[in-house]
Amino acid sequence: MQLITHMLGGEVKEADGGGEYGRMPMHVVPDSTLFGYQKESTINVWMSHGDEAVKLPEGFTCCAKSQGGAIVAIENAAANIYGLQFHPEVMHTEGGLEMLKNFLLEICQVKADWTMEHVLEGQLKAIADTVGPDDHCICALSGGVDSTVAATLVHKVLGDRLHCVFVDNGLLRFNERQRVMDTFNEHLHLPVTCVDHVAPMMAKLKGISDPEAKRKAIGHEFIEVFKTFRDELEAKIGKKATFLVQGTLYPDVIESCPPPGSDQKHSHTIKSHHNVGGLPKDLQFTLIEPFRELFKDEVRQIGKLLGVPEQFIKRHPFPGPGLAVRVLGDVTEEGKLECLRDIFINTIREYGIYDEIWQAFAVFLPLKSVGVQGDQRSHAYVVALRAVCSSDGMTADWYNFTPAFLRDVSNRITNKVRQVNRVCYDITSKPPSTIEWE
Repeated sequence: MQLITHMLGGEVKEADGGGEYGRMPMHVVPDSTLFGYQKESTINVWMSHGDEAVKLPEGFTCCAKSQGGAIVAIENAAANIYGLQFHPEVMHTEGGLEMLKNFLLEICQVKADWTMEHVLEGQLKAIADTVGPDDHCICALSGGVDSTVAATLVHKVLGDRLHCVFVDNGLLRFNERQRVMDTFNEHLHLPVTCVDHVAPMMAKLKGISDPEAKRKAIGHEFIEVFKTFRDELEAKIGKKATFLVQGTLYPDVIESCPPPGSDQKHSHTIKSHHNVGGLPKDLQFTLIEPFRELFKDEVRQIGKLLGVPEQFIKRHPFPGPGLAVRVLGDVTEEGKLECLRDIFINTIREYGIYDEIWQAFAVFLPLKSVGVQGDQRSHAYVVALRAVCSSDGMTADWYNFTPAFLRDVSNRITNKVRQVNRVCYDITSKPPSTIEWE
């Protein structure tokens, strides 16, 4: 909307008061083309803007304002040009899907004939066209939803020419290595090679506290593992694997912008995802990323079409850099990783609310607070808990636990983890925060 306003002769300036972020009421003009179908005059929508339109181009009218008075929707029905300053596509916007349907089906007269089956067919064809009949691929398998569905998809085309590699880098969820290997062998029937890379990864990360530096170091180590595996595979089968399959999603690309080698100047790098911005320039692989333009909810739909087990489809997302981005500071210092194992998640499962939450985890904070434990003064670390609801990870709101749950999980953590004497709960939405702390 801001770009339309600026290019067509209006005026955009920095918002007074710092902008608008998260859920807030929007007041609509009922007889507008965009919102004429709406029965309610006030709708809760998801905002994320630091600038605002203060003068509209000629021929445009305001059809919605925020509670603070900012123009958040405009239209020029005669020219068939429309603009929104909020996110209708996210689950936190009330009636967002109806807004999009009205725009696409009624205003644009688009036919609703696009399905995930079409996406699946297109990706299967794209893989077959890209990878030659004798070529081999390595798949970077993390055990999460994205790489699992990507491996299943590519295996459907390539069969035994796909070689999956699972890297144990010491930054995984509790018992993740055994869980992933068992699942792939028993349920998906995909051959997976497990590489123990704990010691080299810890050595690489020792002394690194900057979050971007950690992400890039981890991305570099992953690629080195895949290169070594490629060389060993070539010696074994006499064929060099030149393709690398990754479960990269569109949010990974967006947050890692500007993309390496692009001419983009104005998109900010939110964080370098290890599989995008964290990749070295001398990659030595041709990437196959079937989900690079999809969101996680869409990947889950494809996974269902491919028959991926439900327990994998519903798993909470886990960051590629693993627990390294859940330990603020140097991840290798003694005891930090052990503070983040599965007490929080196990409690969520016990309360039967795992499927209500998009993602939940604990964060180790590099500060100590004074407490009293066993009638003695303690000076121990602080752990923050984070649980959010989302559909695609681009926006998120914090999950509203009951006080009884928070009391219980806090007691469990402070009783079982002696290095921790204080537990906090993060109640910040995305935006202004990201889901992960680093």
